Amino acid sequence: MLVIAVEARPLRSLQRARIELDSGITSLVGPNGTGKTNLLEALYFALAGRSFRTADRRDLIPFGSSFARAEATVRDDDGAEHRLLASVSRAEGRRHLLDGSAADPATVSRQRPSVAVFSPDRLVLVKGPPGERRAHLDRFVAARWPSRAELRQRFGQALAQRNALFARLLAGRASLSQIEAWDKTFAATASALVSARAEAVAELSGPFATTAEELGLEGPSTLEYAPRAAASAEEIQVGLEERRDADMRLGRSSWGPHLDELKMITASRSLRRYGSQGQQRIALLALLFAERESLAQAGRPLPLMLLDDVMSELDPSRRDRLVERLGGEGQALISAAAEDSLPPRARGSIVRMPLEHEEAAAA
Repeated sequence: MLVIAVEARPLRSLQRARIELDSGITSLVGPNGTGKTNLLEALYFALAGRSFRTADRRDLIPFGSSFARAEATVRDDDGAEHRLLASVSRAEGRRHLLDGSAADPATVSRQRPSVAVFSPDRLVLVKGPPGERRAHLDRFVAARWPSRAELRQRFGQALAQRNALFARLLAGRASLSQIEAWDKTFAATASALVSARAEAVAELSGPFATTAEELGLEGPSTLEYAPRAAASAEEIQVGLEERRDADMRLGRSSWGPHLDELKMITASRSLRRYGSQGQQRIALLALLFAERESLAQAGRPLPLMLLDDVMSELDPSRRDRLVERLGGEGQALISAAAEDSLPPRARGSIVRMPLEHEEAAAA
């Protein structure tokens, strides 16, 4: 699946910008402040309906405007083209349309490529709270094993229902006898999610370590999955029973995969707590490329790679290695302030920023 065009009209500093894309690597080159990151964000917004830089979509609305809008044209493997449009308005909220019509998220996701983003704004994935890493890991599980795409949602529903029961019990509006059924549902969905996460991390660990070393992390680097709950449904159900009184006092479930952690470690030290920004940048890249390699080996579609300011803290040899890892397959957009910071293989298709015209094609 290939993105063949992206348009922002308007979005942040981009009033009306459109570029056409091809397979392989496209590099956005221009001085800081010319809209390179905004154009990457526009593409992500069009495809995913959200930003990778902010949780509040209204931040995309330019000063003096009442809305922001981005559109991507995607060509599938059969040659059919689809348009995805995302918009946010101060008056009307947000919309995400497929071929001009509203569609549910599952339908939209089938008509677009998955997207992997490297950006300084995304370092929260390494140094931020565990919830960021859990959500990211679950998205990888869905991409790697589509039949498991609903595991996170199913567990989330079971967790919410169990917590809601505790609230009713505390209010005297429910019977304790109801907890057995919800414990069973919680345990079954939790077990499936824990097993999928563990399998995913086991598959990613080798490529993560190799890529981290290639890109300059000193000392052995590892991914470690730290589940809060046991793996089997039976063990989880026993654990819930043991903690039932404590959960009753808290009014919520205090144990389970909603508290799991994904640890990134180098030289036996947590990158979240002790890593420098440069080390955290490399760890994020290593994770994204490990996921890409895993998907490729499994015959799954490769993600669209959006790599913002990726070269700035890598020396020339490691820049070459990064571009080599992209290989000749898939599609990637790389932003850079200067063309000479790009390895030769990343200079084949260049879009120069700021755009001189409303439309641009890779040179």
